[in-house]
Amino acid sequence: MRISTSKSEAMVLSRKPMDCPLQVGNESLPQVKEFKYLGVLFSSEGSMEREMGRRIGAAGAVLQSLYRTVATKRELSRKAKLSVYRAIFVPTLTYGHEGWVMTERTRSRIQAAEMGFLRRVAGVSLRDKVRSSVIREGLGVEPLLLRVERSQLRWFGHLVRMPPGRLPREVFQARPAGRRPRGRPRTRWRDYISSLAWERLGIPQSELVDVAREKKVWGSLLELLPPRPDHG
Repeated sequence: MRISTSKSEAMVLSRKPMDCPLQVGNESLPQVKEFKYLGVLFSSEGSMEREMGRRIGAAGAVLQSLYRTVATKRELSRKAKLSVYRAIFVPTLTYGHEGWVMTERTRSRIQAAEMGFLRRVAGVSLRDKVRSSVIREGLGVEPLLLRVERSQLRWFGHLVRMPPGRLPREVFQARPAGRRPRGRPRTRWRDYISSLAWERLGIPQSELVDVAREKKVWGSLLELLPPRPDHG
């Protein structure tokens, strides 16, 4: 395999700064704290918080650029506005979300970004005190958080059903060597998915993999996944 040193960089996944000089031939690769791969930002401390913030910021920029030409333009029908919402805004906001570890703060920020667009399409503001669920129902739009969680659980099903040797499966099943640093450990994606499946589907961790391996059963459970209680 040939490696282009001019396009390659090295990064060490560690909470603390750590030097790890790498050489390809006679050339040293620059060590970085973060890099983008296929449009997703990866950081050396292993957190996706920066990437999720970037996604939310990018979605805000999309709304700003489409504010007068689409979101609040009276000459456009709601159907046309929602087509733009689904084709541009949602993919910008949720790109790469399958690997996110969602917190309550992240969920609130995503819902705020989602409703920032939908309220303008519906022609209401926060002062009108219309609940988010009422706006979505009137527009015929599924909650974005429901879509994200369903997609994350669906990806988990793909992972556990992959044949041995597939790279995503090998990465998912890998166990890093060494000891964890002191302090509260970060929530791993597999632990997040386990708690999500228990909270949203009532499936305990001990049964999760066996259930997810049954493709038709898993798919039917995800189709029946209910929305979270609305807080807006």
